[in-house]
Amino acid sequence: MTDSSPPDPTAAPDPVVEPKAVNGQCEQTEPLDHQQQQQLNTESQGEALKMDQEMKITDSLEDGGLLESSMRLKPHEAQSFRKKALWVSWVSIAITIVLAIVAFTVSFMRHSASAFGFAFDAVLDVLSSIIVVWRYSNAAAVHSAHREYIACVILGVVFILSSLCIMGKAIHDLATKLLPEVDGFLFSVSIISGLLCLILAVIKFMLGKVLTSRALITDGFNSLVGAIMGFSILISAEVFKHEPKVWYLDGATGVLIGVIILAYGVKLLVDMVPRIRQTRNYERFE
Repeated sequence: MTDSSPPDPTAAPDPVVEPKAVNGQCEQTEPLDHQQQQQLNTESQGEALKMDQEMKITDSLEDGGLLESSMRLKPHEAQSFRKKALWVSWVSIAITIVLAIVAFTVSFMRHSASAFGFAFDAVLDVLSSIIVVWRYSNAAAVHSAHREYIACVILGVVFILSSLCIMGKAIHDLATKLLPEVDGFLFSVSIISGLLCLILAVIKFMLGKVLTSRALITDGFNSLVGAIMGFSILISAEVFKHEPKVWYLDGATGVLIGVIILAYGVKLLVDMVPRIRQTRNYERFE
């Protein structure tokens, strides 16, 4: 009976099993970390390869005369967004014509360089919206890369010419130390103009992203610049009202906006002129 008694389970296994478990964990730590690192590297390489393939597909589409939207949108969806782009452009033309007339009036009555810059930007917005209307007037050319690039080149030229006029007027006002006149009418015009242009900019950006249209995005950028200039009229007038020594803020803002528009216009020409040459043989819609 004494020989058949069970051994004590806590006597021998503890010093043998426990170190093995600990040593086993220590020995497996490095291989597991190495496997995880390899898995992460594989995933990152897969994502990079996927992005590279998407970029190649986009480039090949555009080189072949089509935009990326031709793969993303079904035909009826593309036509629906095309009509929305036309509606937004026509509404933008109507609104910015009124804003341009009002801003030119404010500019000459209140001697505001920012108001003049905004008025000229409103005219630029009208022209850019007209170009977008031309861009999407042909239903068959909704995905035409060649037509898109032509619209962008025209926008680039218009941007450069407009920026020179805006900077010229602002520099003239700075050189002659022309002081702006501040009143409630100027405030009302700046707030209404800024809000309307901001709303138009957001809508154009959204449509441009869906249609992968650089022309629509450029038109939205121009509306955004108009919103900034509209609010800058309010800011510079308010600053001048409390600090007459900072009279140059209005003119400096006009110069800054002119430089931004000039840079964007030059970038459009640099990016789009070579692409027109690449896609001119693929244009089938005219």
